[in-house]
Amino acid sequence: MTPTTAMEPAASTPQTSPATPGLDDRITRALVGAAVGDALGGPVEGWTPEQIAERHGGRVTGIVGPWHGENWRTARPIAPYHKGDGHVTDDTLMTHALIRVYDRVRDHLDAYAVADHLVPGLLSPRWIPELEAEALPLQRIFLAEKWLVARLHYGHVDPREAGAGNIVNCGAAMYMAPVGLVNAGHPEAAYAEALEIAAPHQSSYGREAAGVFAAAVAAACRPGATPDAVIDAALALAKDGTRSAIEAVCEVAAHHDDVESALAPLRAAVEPFDTVGPDYRSPALGARRPSRLHSIEELPVALGMLLVGGGDYRRTVLGSVNYGRDCDSIATMSGAIAGALGGEAPADWAETVAAASRLDLEAPARTLAQVAREIFARDLDRRRAHEEAFTALAGA
Repeated sequence: MTPTTAMEPAASTPQTSPATPGLDDRITRALVGAAVGDALGGPVEGWTPEQIAERHGGRVTGIVGPWHGENWRTARPIAPYHKGDGHVTDDTLMTHALIRVYDRVRDHLDAYAVADHLVPGLLSPRWIPELEAEALPLQRIFLAEKWLVARLHYGHVDPREAGAGNIVNCGAAMYMAPVGLVNAGHPEAAYAEALEIAAPHQSSYGREAAGVFAAAVAAACRPGATPDAVIDAALALAKDGTRSAIEAVCEVAAHHDDVESALAPLRAAVEPFDTVGPDYRSPALGARRPSRLHSIEELPVALGMLLVGGGDYRRTVLGSVNYGRDCDSIATMSGAIAGALGGEAPADWAETVAAASRLDLEAPARTLAQVAREIFARDLDRRRAHEEAFTALAGA
């Protein structure tokens, strides 16, 4: 074998080019893409595709204002949140909170890192776009996320067991993109780490979705990855109802390349696995309970929209937004995966969201890219130490 030199990279090392974004670009595109998808989906969350089209005179094609216009402060069930006009929701707030934990720990995270760092962060004042005020993130996050504070800060429950008993939803999955990005190109590692991080927050298929979503983001970071390859990586790891739901939705999605025609079929495909029921705002009696047979709705639909949109950021995210129901989380997930594949949110959308939310959407990406490199270097050192120890033991 001809030895390689600094001027001749090993053939097995994937190379990047202007057409193949490197790590920093993928992390930026994934995180900005997730935030923009979140902001686009926020104002139409909870409604059906038909209601969205009626309210907006057709499909949503960009950033829109609050559903109830100027009455957003008092209109139910949205009040007191200013959803719309480019404001991100709790999906992005939690994603950025997790990145701050990585920034502090600068290594792989576990359940105790959530208790020691993420939860205190939820009790520290920050600018909350939907409240248009500085407040505790705890005052914005949903009940399933408030569970983290109640169980860990006040209840002192073992972090590895604290997720048991919480309502099962997409709360943990929605902010796991950073886990996939830290483990870029290694979906198995992303899956395992996300399951550990999600343990204080969720159980059952809610926790499973967190692992599979992180794995999908990691798989999307591989040079040359395609939407189909992302789905394959997700299915290789997904278990029980989560796997079945992804299979069912993606099988249907494969027959559509038009969002409009895909909306109803994707909902029909995921419906047998979704516990919430047909009326998103009035969950069924058995909603959000642990089960090996069910799945959250958001992740399978996000993956399905990735296929329908062919991985194109705009088509994928707008499809997710116009699906309705929990579409801010669906668009957060699909936007992150499309961004990790190399897609990019339109610059005008990103600029509007950053300005409206008073957030630097790229700063967390720069932080995470640096931390990811440090973690990779530590992983190499740990692997080499293991190899040396194992070789000494095995005599190989």
